[in-house]
Amino acid sequence: MADFNYYFRVRYGECDAQSVVFNARYADYVDITMTEYFRVFYGGFENLITQGYETQVVNLNISWKSSARFDDVIHGTVEIKKIGNSSFTCQVHLTQQQSKKPIASADITYVCVDSSSFEKKAVPQSLREAFDAPIQPITINHAGDVL
Repeated sequence: MADFNYYFRVRYGECDAQSVVFNARYADYVDITMTEYFRVFYGGFENLITQGYETQVVNLNISWKSSARFDDVIHGTVEIKKIGNSSFTCQVHLTQQQSKKPIASADITYVCVDSSSFEKKAVPQSLREAFDAPIQPITINHAGDVL
């Protein structure tokens, strides 16, 4: 697992009347965390597109541990769980930055497809190698705080 740390702040519009993050927003948080992770270790999803690939999410399972609230700073991390023939599964962990309290974890599975026909395609070798290659520890801070 790469030492990848992504920080972002819960915005008012993501919360319900009780100032708790609305459940559907967690899928957004997982997607944003994965997008930032992918940018760091592979140069972004655009790198796949230039090779004739796209990815599609085929499964997303979120397990909630506690509630995130308005103005919380959330810490996201990513683990690669499985690389199959045409798909790969990652686990995203979200914690409250200050208390270190787990908020949610999500398993997300992507399938690689041809960028023109959208038919399944084997995970490209360059992506397999990127998953295995070490990267320097990195922190991306979209929270606006000094961490």
